[in-house]
Amino acid sequence: MSRLTLRIVQGADRGKVYSDLKTPITIGREEGNSIQLNDERISRFHCKIQEDNEHLVLTDLESTNGTKVNGQDCQLRILRFGDIIAVGRSMLLFGTHDQIASRVQDSLTAIEEPNMSKKTANDDDLADFDLAPSLADSVRALRDLNQPPSLPDRLSPSQAAQLAELFEYFHMRLGEVVNAVHVHEKRAKIDVDLATWQLMLQMYSRISEMIRGIADPDFRLPG
Repeated sequence: MSRLTLRIVQGADRGKVYSDLKTPITIGREEGNSIQLNDERISRFHCKIQEDNEHLVLTDLESTNGTKVNGQDCQLRILRFGDIIAVGRSMLLFGTHDQIASRVQDSLTAIEEPNMSKKTANDDDLADFDLAPSLADSVRALRDLNQPPSLPDRLSPSQAAQLAELFEYFHMRLGEVVNAVHVHEKRAKIDVDLATWQLMLQMYSRISEMIRGIADPDFRLPG
């Protein structure tokens, strides 16, 4: 099994990345854990990830407030790349960008292949089966997260504070979206309510306005 990566996406330790971890991995608030989190709502030794029969298994260590994977309470759970582990006020994303992209592609392919097999045997496209273009683009975008644009350097203190405040705003809003979706793993789909979808659209619109405002100094952001 390759070394494992966990990214803290929510909580006091947000932004930290733990890579090249060897199993077993323990998560908790006390020294001696593979990942020690600054979170008073998690137990001293909260949960662990271990390898068994070529699976990665997460076990809740009888923690006070429990462990969730993709929003569901669990005591024992097989982990897959891209899963979100919630402990206390902290959320951890499991896997590297490449591992998550590979899992997404495998899941989508497994769903699409039975549908393709229903076509007639004379269908020339069957032998060249691939993901739909939009799905393939999304998988490529997941891999491209390994090379994001670099942050600007030589910012003044006020500029750095403004940039941090901007990222904080969108991180908080995206966190609300992450917490609101319901994952259907067997169908490789998620459910999202209308209010959450509208929140996503509003953020998408707001970001486009900000990009326009940066490029065009005379452009004023709508209220």
